[in-house]
Amino acid sequence: MATWDLRGMRHHLLICNGGTCLRHGGEEVTLAVREEIARLGLDDLVHTTRTRCNGRCQDACVMIVYPDGVWYRQMTSEKAKEVVRFHFQEGAPFWSWATYAYHHDRGLACLPGTGAAAGIRKGGK
Repeated sequence: MATWDLRGMRHHLLICNGGTCLRHGGEEVTLAVREEIARLGLDDLVHTTRTRCNGRCQDACVMIVYPDGVWYRQMTSEKAKEVVRFHFQEGAPFWSWATYAYHHDRGLACLPGTGAAAGIRKGGK
């Protein structure tokens, strides 16, 4: 397994490869994202990690950008490439496909108009 030197990384992109996301193109999204990052020469700025389920199956395939705290929903290979271009190359989140965003004063919040269901918190709360 490769060990990366993460010094200088600006973004960590988590790509869901849980069961539902895989059925919704998670593998293809992962490959497309990594190809686009390499094509744009962003390898030294963006680190990608495949994850298991992120708990937002209704939003499959999910991508999460940190430290920005932006959650993207219903990613396809083409949408994911657009996110890479806008969010990482141009420095502006692609709000059209974002569901959640981190706010320093209130944590993660649903973005208006995304139709993101609140769901049920772990532990039934």
